[in-house]
Amino acid sequence: MPFVRGTWMRGVAVSALAFASLGVAGCSHIMHPLGGGNGPKEVVNPNSAAQIGVNGYLWRATLDTLSFMPLASADPYGGVVITDWYVNPEKPDERFKCTVYILDARLRADGLNVAVFKQNKGSDGQWVDAPSTTQTETDIENSILTRARQLRLSNIKG
Repeated sequence: MPFVRGTWMRGVAVSALAFASLGVAGCSHIMHPLGGGNGPKEVVNPNSAAQIGVNGYLWRATLDTLSFMPLASADPYGGVVITDWYVNPEKPDERFKCTVYILDARLRADGLNVAVFKQNKGSDGQWVDAPSTTQTETDIENSILTRARQLRLSNIKG
């Protein structure tokens, strides 16, 4: 049977792909020698279970604090909560939208960033961007942090 270069190269490529796949699959477990001389033992990573990627108290507190606003998007792994526009029934000519970024896995004051967007209804009925006060952002941040502390304390007390 004559040598066919295409068949031989295809076999080499498939073999290389198989070995590469085994190498990558081997990276998914941490192997450490533990105790006795019985060889390496697998260490189960407790963080590998399905869980959110940010501080759970801040996450829950953010959802609780902004529960009066319609939710547009919530990413627990990236730590971003985006609300849709909210119109206060007492002031139908203005609306607000919030974006909250949870920046840390620890319960810290600097692990949170809130952006508030405001629009006013113009005389032509169109919504026009308006500046929101930084005090509004600070008040929402403080409210989220206060709620997160309450949640943490209630969890500690049992």
